[in-house]
Amino acid sequence: MQLNNAHVLVTGANRGLGKALVEQLLEAGASRVYAAARDLQQVNATDPRILPVCLDVTDPASVAALAASIERLDLVINNAGVIAFGDILQVSEESLDHCLDVNLKGLWRVARAFVPHLERSGQGALCNVLTVLSLASMPGLSAYNLSKAAAWSAHLSLRASLQGKNIAVQAAFPSAIDTDMIADVPIEKDTPELVASNIIRGIGSGEEDIFPMPMAQAVYDQWRVDHKAVERQFASM
Repeated sequence: MQLNNAHVLVTGANRGLGKALVEQLLEAGASRVYAAARDLQQVNATDPRILPVCLDVTDPASVAALAASIERLDLVINNAGVIAFGDILQVSEESLDHCLDVNLKGLWRVARAFVPHLERSGQGALCNVLTVLSLASMPGLSAYNLSKAAAWSAHLSLRASLQGKNIAVQAAFPSAIDTDMIADVPIEKDTPELVASNIIRGIGSGEEDIFPMPMAQAVYDQWRVDHKAVERQFASM
C-alpha cells in the first residue's frame, strides 16, 4: 500500500513496538497517525502528525467510540498485546482470560470496527502483529502462545472474509523484541526500532506474512521444512 500521506491507527502505541511503529510510519510519510493507548499520558506526541487517542481493546464501547470519531483510515496496525508467564497446567484462569481478551478478542474487535473505514479508503490495509509463537509454543508462555495462535486463526479468517474488498490483510511474526514485556527473559532480542522498520517496509511492499527479524525468518524457514522439529525445539526452552 501507499504509506505516503496515509492515515493510520496503531493500537498499543504508548511503548515498545507500538511506539516504534508510530515513529517509522512518520518516517514513511504518513500524514496522520492515531496513537491509541488506554492511558494517553504515556503517549509521546511531539510530532503534530501524531494524535493520541484513548482505546481499550477489551472494551467494546471504547472501540466503537473511537471508530465513530475517525473519518478516514488507510491502515490499521493491530499491535496491542499482553503477555503472561506460566506452564499450561499452572497458569491461572484469570491470566488466560486476559490474554485471550486482549490478544484475540481485542484484535477481532478492532478489525471488525474499522473494516468499513478501510473499505472506504480504496487502498486499505490491516496488519495484525502476531508472533512466531503463533507457530510453535514455548511452555513458559502458555497463555500467550494460546492467544496468539488463536489470533493467527482469526487473522486467516479475516483474510478470507475480506477477499474482494480491496483490503490487504497482513500479519507480522516477530520473535523476541527488547521491550519491557520480556525484559527479564534471557533470550536473544532485537530492538523495537529494527522490528518496526521491517514491519513498515513489509506493509508498504504488500507482503502478506512479514517476518521482521533474522531470528523470526529462520524459525519460519525451519517450520516450513519440518514443523515438528520446531515444535520440539520450542518445547525444550
